[in-house]
Amino acid sequence: MPPRSQYDNLVHPRTVKKPPVQVEAEKDLVVEDPSSGFVGAVVRCERDVVHLEDRFGRVKGYPLGPGFWVEGRPVTLVRPKAAVVTAPTRSASGSTYVAGARARVAREGRIYVEGKHDAELVEKVWGHDLRIEGVVVEPLHGVDDLPGIVREFRPSSGRRLGVLVDHLVTGSKETRIAAQVTGAHALVVGHPFIDIWQAVKPAVVGIKAWPTVPKGEDWKGGVCRRLGWEDDTGYVWAQRILARVTTWTDLEPALIGRVEELIDFVTTG
Repeated sequence: MPPRSQYDNLVHPRTVKKPPVQVEAEKDLVVEDPSSGFVGAVVRCERDVVHLEDRFGRVKGYPLGPGFWVEGRPVTLVRPKAAVVTAPTRSASGSTYVAGARARVAREGRIYVEGKHDAELVEKVWGHDLRIEGVVVEPLHGVDDLPGIVREFRPSSGRRLGVLVDHLVTGSKETRIAAQVTGAHALVVGHPFIDIWQAVKPAVVGIKAWPTVPKGEDWKGGVCRRLGWEDDTGYVWAQRILARVTTWTDLEPALIGRVEELIDFVTTG
C-alpha cells in the first residue's frame, strides 16, 4: 500500500460547489422557478412566501429559499431588508428641515394667493416653512376683491399683508389694482403666468411646453383639449400636475422668487 500524501485530501477548487447567491426578493425582480418553468415578477413578499406575477397576470406563491433562478443563475431568495427611514434634512422649498418642530402660533400677518390651486401648490412646497414661521395662507377668489380685503384687513406694523397675483404684467387690470393697495405694510407681487399651472415646469408633467390657448378661450380647458387630458380640470390639477411636484426645483424661478419675497415681507417688520 503506497504511503499517504499530504495532498491526498485536497479538492480542486472547480469541484467545490458554491452555495447559491442570496438575492433579496424586491418588488418587480424577475424570478424563474425552474421546476415548473414559471417566470414572474415579485409583487409582494410575506414572512416566508414570495408571490410572483407572470405576463398574463397569474400570481403564484413560493416558499422563500433556494431553487430559483435570476438572470440565468441559481439564487436563494430572501426577504428584503427593512428600509431605513431617515429624517429629511431639507424641506420641499430647499430650506433646512426642522425635525419635530411644532407649528408656531399664527402671526397676525397673512399671505393671500389667487385661487385654490395656488394655495395648494404653495402649501405643498412651502408648507413646512410657513408653519415654522406661523404664516397662514388664504385663497383670494379674484383680484377684483383685493381692495376690499385690504381695507378690511387693515395692514399695519406687525400685521403685514402679502398677496400673490396671477398674470401680473405691465398694463394689465391686475397691475392697476395692485398699485392701488400696495403700501408700507401691504405688498402685492405676481408671476407672469396666465395660471398657476404654468408655474410648474413642463418636463415635470411630461410635456415639452405648455400649449398656447387663444385669448377668449378657457385656458385650462384649452390646455386639456390640446394635450388630450381629461376634461375635469380639478382631476388634472390634482393627479397630473400637483401630484408630480415634489420640490422647489419643479417650479419656474418666476414663482419661487415671488413666494420667498412674500414670506420675507410678512415675517419681518
